[in-house]
Amino acid sequence: MTLLCDFVKLFSMLAIVKTGGKQYIVTPGDKLKVEKIDAEEGKEITLGEVLLYDKNKKVEIGTPFVKGASVKAKVLGDGKGDKLIIFKYKSKKRYKRKIGHRQPFTEIEIVSIDN
Repeated sequence: MTLLCDFVKLFSMLAIVKTGGKQYIVTPGDKLKVEKIDAEEGKEITLGEVLLYDKNKKVEIGTPFVKGASVKAKVLGDGKGDKLIIFKYKSKKRYKRKIGHRQPFTEIEIVSIDN
């Protein structure tokens, strides 16, 4: 908890946002790679699931989300992550499977945090 408190002191405005099953600490101007979002490149999207909101040392913690808070972000583009190799093997059974996986992502830039 102290690490989060130290982080909050460094920035005058920040939020913790939930998207794609993950949580991100964001400030205006941040660039993030999040789970794939169906939106066109260059469009502005709104992330409504804000778990924590801080503006000028006034912290609001949601139960589970802060009412009325939202984060606006601009979609920069889509892509795929690095390739992961999944290898399954059972000894003495002549069984092996080699599969590759690249997780799709959307790169966004945080424009503003509103309450």
